Amino acid sequence: MENRRTVVVRLRGVEGPSAWSGQRTGRPERSVDDRSGLPGLAMIAMHGAAWLAFKAEGPVADRAAIFGARLGVATAVLFGFGGILVALGLFGGYAVVGTQAAAGPSNPLFKEVVVAPEAWLANYAAHPLLIVAPLLGIAGPLLAALGFATRRDGPTFFASALGVVGIIATVGVSMFPMILPSSTNPAQSLTVFDASSSESTLRTMLIATAIFLPIVLAYTSWVYKVLWGKVREEDVNASGSAAY
Repeated sequence: MENRRTVVVRLRGVEGPSAWSGQRTGRPERSVDDRSGLPGLAMIAMHGAAWLAFKAEGPVADRAAIFGARLGVATAVLFGFGGILVALGLFGGYAVVGTQAAAGPSNPLFKEVVVAPEAWLANYAAHPLLIVAPLLGIAGPLLAALGFATRRDGPTFFASALGVVGIIATVGVSMFPMILPSSTNPAQSLTVFDASSSESTLRTMLIATAIFLPIVLAYTSWVYKVLWGKVREEDVNASGSAAY
């Protein structure tokens, strides 16, 4: 449940002093409750069902399709309901007042932040094309539900993946440039500008990524190639203890 709470905690802001001592601060129930994780739970379960229907056969795939169709509708409804709460101003956001120096020093205190009901919608007003993200977050799960119902496993998984991308992108698009708002002192909120690493660290990580990312992509692609195809009962029985 803690992982599903993370996104909502980021949206609502974290309670805590300016210097973290490693201890929990504030009352957990003031940050988020278990109901806040329902859209994320439905989304992950839907995507898992899409993968299971894609990889399995027989009764296992059939059950995955039945539950997946329900989860797709639930994901779209819960995500859309959350959007309505934001649009009605019942889920306040955080906004930086004025212009923050992108090339300035990484100090979270060098800015002014306000809490406003419409803050999480500001980026959509400034850049209307960003509305594509939440639309994908609703359309993807609904298309996946249709795919589950018609047993089109490949398109279903693709639609589910689009829905996941749309939902996650909606959070990033809505919060930008915020990364971790502070509910106790909004001025101490972290943004992509004042939470960045130093230039030397970024340069080092760029070099490391340029070297190791292709290696990771190569062996990951090889693993998926080896595991490609459906998992059939006869294959499992033939492989015995060696079946993955």
